Amino acid sequence: MQWKPDWGLRGRMAFTMLLLFLVYIGFVGVLALYFENLLVIVLFMGAFMFAQFFFSDRMALWSMGAREVDEDEYPELHRTVSRLSQQADLPKPTVAVSDSSVPNAFATGRSKKNATVCVTKGIMRSLDQDELEGVLAHELAHIKNRDMAVMTIASFLSSIAFLIVRWGWLFGGGRDREGGHPSVFVAIAVSIVVWIVSFLLIRALSRYREYAADRGGAMITGKPAALASALVTISSRMDKVPKQDLREQAEMNAFFIIPIKSGLIGSLFRTHPSTEKRVERLKEMEREMEYA
Repeated sequence: MQWKPDWGLRGRMAFTMLLLFLVYIGFVGVLALYFENLLVIVLFMGAFMFAQFFFSDRMALWSMGAREVDEDEYPELHRTVSRLSQQADLPKPTVAVSDSSVPNAFATGRSKKNATVCVTKGIMRSLDQDELEGVLAHELAHIKNRDMAVMTIASFLSSIAFLIVRWGWLFGGGRDREGGHPSVFVAIAVSIVVWIVSFLLIRALSRYREYAADRGGAMITGKPAALASALVTISSRMDKVPKQDLREQAEMNAFFIIPIKSGLIGSLFRTHPSTEKRVERLKEMEREMEYA
């Protein structure tokens, strides 16, 4: 299938990013009111964003216990990634494998030229070749859409707000009540509001990007049904994975192709759409291809 952008999804993503931008502008304005040295805040934010942008990929691989693998060790995996990358008109990303039994995969990296696709041993044992290609194409679509960079930037000030909420007592440089100015704790209260609002907006943005990656992955392979089958298989296999393994990797939910279920909170604030909705959209694409 010819690569075509989904302008409806892009519009929703753009609107969500605009709302985040407005929330963050207000947040920075509040910080400027309640902290005497704005330059210190700017430098701190700059250093934090630099670290988040340039090292988030290494942290993601480290948290999964993943390592880069060469062609001699996983020749078929490398051949598949190379072929799909050509079909997607992308540079071949670094290939990594995690020893985890959790059947999952993710992409990370700040750009198309500095990207990594990681699969777990669990997913390679669970899927057939067509299904695995569908999953890998989904991850390549994330890279093509620059989703990792978008989500890193979108979550930046949300992370700052969370740090202020958690470590607010460290910011003793705020103006005190004796000078007629509100306490630094007002800024902390605002940070709580900013974090909650941005948390919800980022979750919405994450769900939109998953739909876009599903669509893009299906276009790369030309087999929407294979990706749909992979999603169903992965979702069903999650119930057979030891709970300890699931708990250890739940923090990576935003990266995974299928999130690890995490109870009531996980269902209320999903990073991904439900598997059922994703499968239905892929089946609709399959029908469109049949009648094209």
